[in-house]
Amino acid sequence: MPDFDTSVPHIARVYDYWLGGKDNFAADRELGERTLQAYPNLAFSVRANRAFLARTVRFLAAEAGIRQFLDIGTGIPTASNTHEVAQRIAPDSRIVYVDNDPIVLSHARALLTSKREGACAYLDADLRDPDKILASAADTLDFAKPVAVMLLTILQFARDDEVGAIVGRLVDACVPGSFVVISHPASDLDAEQHGEMVRRMNESLTEKVTLRDRAGVARLFAGLELVDPGVVRVPEWRPDSDLAAASPTVLWGGVARKNPENL
Repeated sequence: MPDFDTSVPHIARVYDYWLGGKDNFAADRELGERTLQAYPNLAFSVRANRAFLARTVRFLAAEAGIRQFLDIGTGIPTASNTHEVAQRIAPDSRIVYVDNDPIVLSHARALLTSKREGACAYLDADLRDPDKILASAADTLDFAKPVAVMLLTILQFARDDEVGAIVGRLVDACVPGSFVVISHPASDLDAEQHGEMVRRMNESLTEKVTLRDRAGVARLFAGLELVDPGVVRVPEWRPDSDLAAASPTVLWGGVARKNPENL
């Protein structure tokens, strides 16, 4: 029997439901349906976020030469996970996943297997404890070398009075040449329907969602150098096609580099 309350929805399992997965319970499916009723285009955002992850990891591994990834807020593994994309390009890539849901942990242990040349580890930790994340991740990652910190659809669970400090602590631990990747639900895209969807989520989730506008998401990259095209809707970040770029998505996203002059 699971050692968690399956009657309470959890965002990782709701997300799995949105993606069409099977690793969810009745409470997760019920919330998933109520949110889809409020914002029927939600599935586009979920898929666009996964595609954004794949494109940014390809950019980081193939163009920026990054070989270390700290992926916080992993969620239940699906296709094209960070380690799969990175290690297809560079088999020696090292990846640490971070989440705090027991069902994610069980799947991660079973599915997140590394190439022999690289490494893949999983941490059971919370976004709000960056010091624990960094200390544990150091068993796998060398923070004296560049790291890509992946923060995809996770920072909305941090309050306005804490989100800057969380990102700042993670950035401070990384050397110049490191990168930060963020995707974040928007308050200024399809505001009425998306806002109603989030209201329904916050009625049921223990961890509440805070939407942010484009300027608010841009502030999360403070002190870093944004990679072109900057903070855009996630399907518009170096899209594979014009059709993909036009997806009706309510997520802002961007990639930024920590340079010596940023210090």
